[in-house]
Amino acid sequence: MQRILIIGATSAIAEAVARIYASEGARIYLLARNAQRLAAMATDLAVRGAVDVQHAQLDVNEDTAIDGAVDAAWTALGEVDVVLMAHGTLPDQLACDSSRHIAIREFSTNATATIGLIIPIAARMEASGRGTIAVISSVAGDRGRASNYLYGAAKAATSTYLSGLRQRLNGKGVNVLTIKPGFVDTPMTASFRKGALWASPSQVAQNIVTAIARRKSVAYTPAFWALIMWVIRSIPEFVFRRIKL
Repeated sequence: MQRILIIGATSAIAEAVARIYASEGARIYLLARNAQRLAAMATDLAVRGAVDVQHAQLDVNEDTAIDGAVDAAWTALGEVDVVLMAHGTLPDQLACDSSRHIAIREFSTNATATIGLIIPIAARMEASGRGTIAVISSVAGDRGRASNYLYGAAKAATSTYLSGLRQRLNGKGVNVLTIKPGFVDTPMTASFRKGALWASPSQVAQNIVTAIARRKSVAYTPAFWALIMWVIRSIPEFVFRRIKL
């Protein structure tokens, strides 16, 4: 029986992942800001087969709440096999360009708060010598683009931090997985035009669960994004700066 901690649990991808683990009879602990949504999710996951579902409110930007939230999760689960970090926002780049306060807030939510959470989690998992830390980053972090470079910078910081953490924990029983989704059809992207490159939360969730089970280091999802981003990273800067993306 797996013990799963999900942070940012009310996001569409996180909920889809939680449903997969519930169907496998896992024990699940949910953290997110919206107490009403958490309660509804807990009920749903129990019906889907989860052995036990507990939840608590957490705003990841409230630094003083982090240690207590992590302590409570470990106390409830005893040990943790998988931590999935799925919180985040998709900021308006124009708003970030016009306000340093907005830019700093959005960067903090998508990078600084993530790192702040990982530190106590990694310490606990290193001490136990087991488990997986899986963090949803983004293909946006692979190269800055004019349309969302604040978001991309935050995800690049997250991905780089995870790369270093993966080296630090290598050989200590703890796997660190960087998840890089492409376009996903969620409430956060409701206003975007959809096309062939878009994936559903359930498709991405299944890819995440598979990558965790295989103890992968980096997972692009869907997998074709690995090729797309390889091409984008290969474009010389003097050419790339003239492209509108």
